[in-house]
Amino acid sequence: MSLTLSKKAMQVKPSSTLAITAKAKELKAAGKDVVGFGAGEPDFNTPDNICDAAIEAIKSGFTKYTPASGIVELKQAICDKFKKFNGLDYKPSQIVISNGGKHSLTNVFSVLLNPGDEVIIPAPYWLSYPEIVKLADGVPVYVRGEKEQGYKVTVEQLEAVTTDKTKALVLNTPSNPTGMIYTEDELRAIADYAVKNDIYVVADEMYEHLVYNGYKHVSIASFNEEIYKRTITVSGLAKSYAMTGWRIGYTGSSEEIAKLMGSVQSHQTSNPNSIAQKAAVEALTGDQSKVEMMLKEFDVRRKYMYDRVSKMPYVETKEPLGAFYVFIDVSKVLDMSYNGKKVETTDEMARILIEEYNVAVIPCGDFGFADHIRLSYAISVETIDKGLSRIEDFLSKLA
Repeated sequence: MSLTLSKKAMQVKPSSTLAITAKAKELKAAGKDVVGFGAGEPDFNTPDNICDAAIEAIKSGFTKYTPASGIVELKQAICDKFKKFNGLDYKPSQIVISNGGKHSLTNVFSVLLNPGDEVIIPAPYWLSYPEIVKLADGVPVYVRGEKEQGYKVTVEQLEAVTTDKTKALVLNTPSNPTGMIYTEDELRAIADYAVKNDIYVVADEMYEHLVYNGYKHVSIASFNEEIYKRTITVSGLAKSYAMTGWRIGYTGSSEEIAKLMGSVQSHQTSNPNSIAQKAAVEALTGDQSKVEMMLKEFDVRRKYMYDRVSKMPYVETKEPLGAFYVFIDVSKVLDMSYNGKKVETTDEMARILIEEYNVAVIPCGDFGFADHIRLSYAISVETIDKGLSRIEDFLSKLA
């Protein structure tokens, strides 16, 4: 018998966003003046009060194993946040703290899915959803939210792909990669659909604090008991608190699901980092002024980027209302030529931009929209200005 490797593992696509971000960092390290629009993380440092709490945890010896699903102090802080911000009543026994949002989603699909179960994933989608579903032996089913729909899907579209194998729907609002937000009316209609069809909703609300233009984040689980018990609410501290490297994500769910996720996690990773958990308590219960400052700065950058991109030739975009991304339709660019050669794919466009213009952008084929790119405005206005000028230079040379 010859040595073989897991077919499942070999079918997993590596993260293109991480690959492009790594390429940009590599070029920067080599002395290139690279503008990286790929970052899915704030450029701000973690607020000092959060860092100080971590240092205190180390000094006090809080460096041992914790309960697998997290410390009670942090679970209670999350419950309080869920109540105050999301209008959701969870007990600590319904909370599972994990090593980041991806880990939370991995736990969710590990306990929800049996081989062959279908998970509806609206496109555009965050590129990790399908891979995490497939690793849990599930089958991704895609529904396309067109630009004319604000990149959002309708209940009619969901009904059209729902079968007796449908187990769950992934709902990401605010959205990565589009920055779009589902309205309360849209969410209520989706909630009614989920209850009628008796399926779970995996509500990824990682960007819940990053909303603009007076919009208020709404959690789908907050509407009534029927949708509440079918929803697993997923969030974390990475984006809103500039804590991407700390790796703290969490879920609110039924006690039954939470218990199963805790059991799975106990065997896979033991517990979330003890020091990061103490830092997370401070993040949720301490001074929020730095978080508010970051939100205001993101809004300045959002408006600047959207205004600039809206005026560029050959591309189209919609105003993002959440997260920190601008999603750009470049289908016209793909019908044009650069230096006598047709730009056939967004991968090719991204290659030209990084190799010839020192600009890193995310092609969105892996997000379900092969004729779009994503730009992050989690970088300074000065850097955004420089990078957009380079993209304009590239567009000016198309024929």
